[in-house]
Amino acid sequence: MKKALLIAALLAAPVLAKTAAPDWLAIPQRAESDIKLDEGRKPIETLTFLGIRKGDVALDYSAGGGYYTEIMARAVGPKGHVTAWEPTQFSGSEKGRAKWAGILARTPNVHILEQPFEEFQAPANSYSFALFHLTYHDAYWVSTEYKLKEQDPDLLVRKLYTAMKPGGTVGVIDHVGAPGDTRVTVDKLHRIDPEVVKADFLRGGFRLVGESQHLRTPGDDHAKLVFDPTVRGKTDRFVFKFIKPKK
Repeated sequence: MKKALLIAALLAAPVLAKTAAPDWLAIPQRAESDIKLDEGRKPIETLTFLGIRKGDVALDYSAGGGYYTEIMARAVGPKGHVTAWEPTQFSGSEKGRAKWAGILARTPNVHILEQPFEEFQAPANSYSFALFHLTYHDAYWVSTEYKLKEQDPDLLVRKLYTAMKPGGTVGVIDHVGAPGDTRVTVDKLHRIDPEVVKADFLRGGFRLVGESQHLRTPGDDHAKLVFDPTVRGKTDRFVFKFIKPKK
């Protein structure tokens, strides 16, 4: 009898709807070139895994053309804010500036901060969320062409640690590289050994709290330059979630 009543109750219970996906990509006038990147970058899955929240004060480190800046601004909502940090050496072309003008016009909770490549600076406890999307490896990059001086990755991570609020999240997505001389690998391939990234952030005081496999690509040749047409946009990428511990 009890079993029959339990089955009847279960049948009568309402079916719970699946949680709707966030509408972070529903951005009016978003660039078609950015939309084409969504399938390979999986931004909703990435930011959901990293735990971005409404009201976050976020940092998009080396924001480039603003692909993630715009999506993050949507995710944090009007009460949140996104700083798009960009090295002065990479100040955009006329086309790039026009794209940013559009982003800023339709995204009032964003501002651009330009500083020299090797001189990231931010006040203590500024950010609750930060993202390095395919950019952390550049901490090991030196380029005469782009006037990029050698910087100390440990110093960068320590500055970031200071800039993050206690409990704040840092997401790092990058191209998988083989173990070896990190600066040589970065210079030749723009890849980085995931273990180097882990060690850098752990040494800087962060705690690794998650790793997602959703951007891993079996069969990617880790010896190929990431801009090689055969792998571009389809590289094997790791996704790490770090936090600054609360004290």
